[in-house]
Amino acid sequence: AKKIFIQSIEIKNRFDDYLTYLIIGIILGGRIGYILIYNLSFYINNPLDIFKIWQGGMSFHGGLIGIIFASIIFAKKNNQNAFLYMDIVALVAPIGIFFGRIANFINSELYGTITNVPWAVKFIQVDSLPRHPSQLYEALLEGLCLFFILIYFRNKFYNKPGLISGLFLIFYSIFRFFVEFYRVPDEQVGYIFLNLSTGQVVSLIFILSGVILFYFKNETR
Repeated sequence: AKKIFIQSIEIKNRFDDYLTYLIIGIILGGRIGYILIYNLSFYINNPLDIFKIWQGGMSFHGGLIGIIFASIIFAKKNNQNAFLYMDIVALVAPIGIFFGRIANFINSELYGTITNVPWAVKFIQVDSLPRHPSQLYEALLEGLCLFFILIYFRNKFYNKPGLISGLFLIFYSIFRFFVEFYRVPDEQVGYIFLNLSTGQVVSLIFILSGVILFYFKNETR
């Protein structure tokens, strides 16, 4: 516990430098993830478009992998535990996810499937059909609910770096998997396996990764 406390102080002093690694990891990971997972054939035929990030095309899961690599590189450089950094990011990420999904809703992006539920929304920039406000579902689950879950467990797992990161992977991916049933899949790939979307398949992989991480870190003495 004393060692973790000392490293926590060091992390606080180095966090500004870590942010630079974090931003680079998010941008590179998000872009590369989108290219490989969602639209590889297009970018193979149009390689220069890879650099046109202002036109959109970022993957959350890719950005998450970018954060992991950035944290590992930075922590190794400073002889620290990378999970101490990743746990901090996991705790604050739901806040960013919440506002990001609200922005998606306002911009009529990542909208839901057609429905007749009383709270259906018409995204006039898309069509005049009533649709699930899937962005709000994600804001509620991946943002608010996930934030309170992680805050609840924060003090319990303070002495075991990596557990909060594991919980983030598990619960975010469960919420994302569920909401994907009400969200229009990316048109480039659609449904790819057992009528599951690409986002759902990737979420299953991350759920498994989170369970494995949580198990092994919880066994650490």
